[in-house]
Amino acid sequence: MPEHELTLKLYTPIMLLRNIDPPAGMCNGTRLMITYLGQNVIKGIILTGTHEGTVVAIPRIALNFSDPKWPFTLKRRQFLVRLCYAMTINKSQGQTLEKAGGFLPKPIFSHGQLYVAVSRVRSAAGLRFLIHNDDSLPSDCTKNVVYTEIYDELSFPGEFEHL
Repeated sequence: MPEHELTLKLYTPIMLLRNIDPPAGMCNGTRLMITYLGQNVIKGIILTGTHEGTVVAIPRIALNFSDPKWPFTLKRRQFLVRLCYAMTINKSQGQTLEKAGGFLPKPIFSHGQLYVAVSRVRSAAGLRFLIHNDDSLPSDCTKNVVYTEIYDELSFPGEFEHL
C-alpha cells in the first residue's frame, strides 16, 4: 500500500503506482504534472511517452487489506500516486525522456543497467551523469560490472566443441 498521507501541490511531478487505464497511457510508472487537486480526483498532464501532453484524471481508489490473523479488513481510499522528482533505473525502463541525469556513487551493480539508463534519453545532449570514484571524488568514468561466473555453470551441448 502507498503512504497513508500525501502532501501535493499544483505543478508537482507525480508517478502512478498502478495500471489505471493502459490504453489512455495511465500505467504503473507514468509521470504526470498536477494541474488540479480535488477531494476525489487529481488532474494532470502526462509528461512522457506516446500520450505526452494528454490531460487525464486520477480517481481516489478504494484499497482493502486483510491478514488471516486479523478478524477485520482494513479499507482505505487513496490516490495511487507518489511524488516523482527522481526514479530508479528499473522504474525508468520503457520510458523515453528528453533529459535525464544519473548519480553513480559506485560502479553499476547489475549487467545491463548502464545500457537501460543511457538508452532512456532521445539524444546524448540530454544525458548527464555524476560519477564518484572510490575516494568519493567526482570522476569521468565508471565500470559496467559483469559477473562472468554466471556463465561457468551454463552448458551448451555441442555448441563449443570446436574450440
